[in-house]
Amino acid sequence: MQLCSFYLIDQAKKSYGIVKEGGVIDIGLRLGKACPDLKSLLQRGGLSDLAAFSTDPIDYPLSALRFLPVVENPGKVFCVGMNYADKRKEFAATLEAPTLFVRFADSLAGHEQPLLKPATTQEFDYEGELAVIIGKPAHQVKAADALAHVAGYSCFMDATVRDMQFTWFTAGKNWQQTGGFGPWMTTADAIPDPQQLAIKTWLNQREVQNDTTASMVHPVAKIIEYISAFSPLSPGDVIITGSPGGVGKKRTPPLFMFPGDEIEVEIEHIGRLRHTVR
Repeated sequence: MQLCSFYLIDQAKKSYGIVKEGGVIDIGLRLGKACPDLKSLLQRGGLSDLAAFSTDPIDYPLSALRFLPVVENPGKVFCVGMNYADKRKEFAATLEAPTLFVRFADSLAGHEQPLLKPATTQEFDYEGELAVIIGKPAHQVKAADALAHVAGYSCFMDATVRDMQFTWFTAGKNWQQTGGFGPWMTTADAIPDPQQLAIKTWLNQREVQNDTTASMVHPVAKIIEYISAFSPLSPGDVIITGSPGGVGKKRTPPLFMFPGDEIEVEIEHIGRLRHTVR
């Protein structure tokens, strides 16, 4: 099952729903009093309730929607750096423990919404990544049990202001509308092994990243174990699991994003996230 959050253009309201071919089934119409958004549905453990609506006719075509970030207001967004073998080689990374930083919710952008290049940088870089959405509280869980706490998976474009990142790591990752998140979440039951997914990134239809999540240095279950050891994770929290090699900063010559460019991330069994740069 695939779930998205959206803004209904004609009715000027937000909701969320089940993605079907050509449109969505509006779960906000059906469960909105108890669960007004996807995060509240996860907090109430309501994913299992959605099967009752999965065969309903669609309520709106996709053309009637503006996509929002899959979870618009996550309590925590943890990001893992240097988590693919080729990326570690590019940046000569040596730290063995997962490298963590945070994103703030107001840096996120929905599918097909623009990413905003800061006017102050000429080093606006792309990083296609797998996003993990937490579905059950996780505190000091072991890796063997960690995937049972996952609601689902999505695509993420971790656009990075490189010349700020190396001055202050968090500053390079938290500019307004630089974290693309979507287009939707594929529920965990449809992805039993998150380490067997192809991940690709395109800049202006040119393939710039191509790897599989099997290349992660720290797999999803170990990342959850590591983070939850010190920070309790709640339903709706998000973990961004790192980018493959091929980023623009380490190319010769460097390859960065500028206004008018199109950047896309596709992950097997999830979908294709798309943004233009403004």
